[in-house]
Amino acid sequence: MPPREKKIAMAWLETPTRGVVELSRDWRARQIPPVTLGPKAPAFTTFTKVPDYLFGAESGYFVNRKGEIFFFLALSRYPELEGEDVYLAGDFNGWQDAVGRTEWRLQPAHLAGSSVLLWSARRAERFYGSPNLRFKFVTGKHRWMEVPPHAPNAVRDEAGNINYLIDPERTGQHLFQFTLAAPLDLSERWTVSLFDGEPVPLRPGDFFFKLYSEARLGALARGTETVFRLFAPRAKQVTLAVCDNLERRDAAHTYLLRRREDHVWEITLAQNLHGWYYWYLVEGPNDAFGAFDAKQPILDPYAMAAVDREGPGIILDAEWISRPDDGFKTPSWHDLVIAEAHVRDLAEKAPTQLTPGERRGFAGLAKWVESPDFYLKHLGVNAVELQPVHEFDNRTPEEYHWGYMTNNYFAVESSYSLDPRSASGVKEFQALVQSFHRRGIAVLIDVVYNHVGEPAHLMGIDKLYYFEMDSAGRLSNWSGCGNDLRARSAMARRLIVDSLTHLIEVYGVDGFRFDLAELLGVDVLREIEAALKRVKPDVILIAEPWSFRGHIAGALRDTGWASWNDGYRNFLRDFVRGGGTREGYEYYLKGSPWYFAKWPSQTVNYTESHDDKTWIDIITENPDGNGFNPTANDRRRTHLMAAVLFASVGIPMIAAGQDFLRSKLGVNNTYLRGDLNALDYRRIFRFPATHAYFADWIDFRLSDAGQLLRHFSRPSEGYFKFFFAQDSTAAATVYNADHSRGGMRMLFAVNPTLNETVIGLDEATVQGVWRQVADHEHFFSARSAEIMQPVEQALYVPPLSCGVWLCLG
Repeated sequence: MPPREKKIAMAWLETPTRGVVELSRDWRARQIPPVTLGPKAPAFTTFTKVPDYLFGAESGYFVNRKGEIFFFLALSRYPELEGEDVYLAGDFNGWQDAVGRTEWRLQPAHLAGSSVLLWSARRAERFYGSPNLRFKFVTGKHRWMEVPPHAPNAVRDEAGNINYLIDPERTGQHLFQFTLAAPLDLSERWTVSLFDGEPVPLRPGDFFFKLYSEARLGALARGTETVFRLFAPRAKQVTLAVCDNLERRDAAHTYLLRRREDHVWEITLAQNLHGWYYWYLVEGPNDAFGAFDAKQPILDPYAMAAVDREGPGIILDAEWISRPDDGFKTPSWHDLVIAEAHVRDLAEKAPTQLTPGERRGFAGLAKWVESPDFYLKHLGVNAVELQPVHEFDNRTPEEYHWGYMTNNYFAVESSYSLDPRSASGVKEFQALVQSFHRRGIAVLIDVVYNHVGEPAHLMGIDKLYYFEMDSAGRLSNWSGCGNDLRARSAMARRLIVDSLTHLIEVYGVDGFRFDLAELLGVDVLREIEAALKRVKPDVILIAEPWSFRGHIAGALRDTGWASWNDGYRNFLRDFVRGGGTREGYEYYLKGSPWYFAKWPSQTVNYTESHDDKTWIDIITENPDGNGFNPTANDRRRTHLMAAVLFASVGIPMIAAGQDFLRSKLGVNNTYLRGDLNALDYRRIFRFPATHAYFADWIDFRLSDAGQLLRHFSRPSEGYFKFFFAQDSTAAATVYNADHSRGGMRMLFAVNPTLNETVIGLDEATVQGVWRQVADHEHFFSARSAEIMQPVEQALYVPPLSCGVWLCLG
């Protein structure tokens, strides 16, 4: 492979007076490279090579001018490794095979005055290959040390694992640092060049993303004045436009804002502008890292309401948006039973008198929730997880949208309100939450802080600050939606926390489900958890713990976050069709302990969500994958799924309509298909026994006897006792087998196969007086005259069936 052309790969500032230039390959000449700054820039005061140690601290290795290679870990970053055996592993030594081999063990040493674990070799060439070789560090206990995703040489393999890469042309001799005679103005466009070549943007580095302000942001109307504040750290000029008539925006009053020391732009107008409309025009440097357009109206990210996805924002007095406390107590996590639902899906075909406008949003849904026939109340769930209600990028009020393309994190969706121009959605959503609370149902909101929709207003405020990009300024796209929010920027984190706090304080919501939470990162999620628990100690926090980049459920074990359990979902889909393993069944029924969930409510168990096909369309025997007309076995398997789901340790979640075999006609992605997503409540009358079976299981789980299924802390080792049929996944499970939680025991048997079977129980299990409370069709009433199956040592379980028994002593 020919060597790369020698040029500047990228350049960044570490402070306004200090920066780094990275060349495309190592610079081996004795003289420093002829790098120049663009016009009007201050002169270099120093220009030197970056010390090898600093490159190695980020990259895991460096090669010095003698050709020696050094791999190391700084103990200041990994203090837990002090005294532990750590090995170098990679493509060059069989990865796992390196563990325990003395020749690959790192040794305690000092580099540049810092304590490190070090491995070195006299000749770096042995680690050069085509393709380039990868490596990682691993302990003697087979714990692989995570590679920071933002390491300069981090690469992902096909399985999503992140490794370090050894690049023979970029070994540490390609980095140079400089200082300047005067600080650079971040609102200007700066460049650097090599050999008078193509100028390369000089962008702000990590210090920039730490810029922070404590100032209250947004349009703050109170008393006799309105204060406007916008954080825009690279803006050259910010103009405010306000008007009281949307039909005369061209006559809007405009004002230039003043820049404060904390990078906030501010102006105070001597009038309370409640109900007026406003937007910003932001001017700044334009290059690969800036998308400033002084003619493009920008919706304030802190706008409390918006007319539509384009804006403008609506100014609201703080007193007007305040709400009384409704006194609702959020259920304990281990008592939760969640239904995921969409505002319009619930209201569109609700069997109650609503206008077409009401059926599109909050007001109509509130009336349906208040109705004595409200579906979710009869089903018995105590929490609803609403798909996004933040302002999103549907083009018209009538256009259906799931809502996962957010335009503003404070304003509720304008098309869900009866009169967006008057910000009626604020009061309507407050009323909706209160309606749910009066029915004993907590409200969780699906929030999307991993990317934004179109138009991307934050990009017009500062593309570099708010979005993940590569060294060429190309947007990262691990969300699959065109951009990834840079949640680790200080004011992006504040925006997230402030907007969530707003949902709690202004609307009274009980918790959140984070879409593609992996993209925010564990550290940011920890900060969010700590901040929100100061506002609402019992806030419910649920992560979708993956993205196209990776999966972090295991990394969230030591946090207060629960996670959607995709492993559970996939297993149960297979299990009811005769697949899966005994070990998998035991693991998931017990709540995915330890690896996924350190505490019981850390796993959200589910088998259907808004994504992909519905449950019935996935498991149907119909050859076209359309479960609209399910077979008898489809229905039986759905009952088995419900039984296992509600009998599993963790938080159970169903998709609205799953209890009446909701079908989307086999269509996989329905994010714009309101016609397929709207709940057809008539199916309750078509499949009344299935709906009743779900409702009865929920009622049982929330009953006194259901305490055997709801756990605040991990049960004892002997709590569960499993029995399996020979050569089968058919199982019988005893709950509270060791009587560690009182005298009551429960027996749950399930046969997901097409053959009848007998499961052998031990003598200790069958002792006592057992009463059957449910089978695969229904729950028995206390006075039921039906014949109930006894518990015997040879327990007979028919095909595609299950049973539940209780023993009181």
